[in-house]
Amino acid sequence: MDPSEKFLRFAAECELMAKSARSRENKSVWTGLAERWIRFAHLYDSKNAMLHASGSARRHRTPVHGSAH
Repeated sequence: MDPSEKFLRFAAECELMAKSARSRENKSVWTGLAERWIRFAHLYDSKNAMLHASGSARRHRTPVHGSAH
């Protein structure tokens, strides 16, 4: 399981805790935690996509062999 999936699983657990919380304050705290885990998952996915894109761009460049002198 990649980190993004773990983060989303943590978010789901926090959402369950928010639903079962009795006080408004606790619901708010658990909901906030769930939102943060979701943001972490999106950030991880974005950074990972950028790394893969930059890595594939480097692999597709034409290598320079020797000099033109």
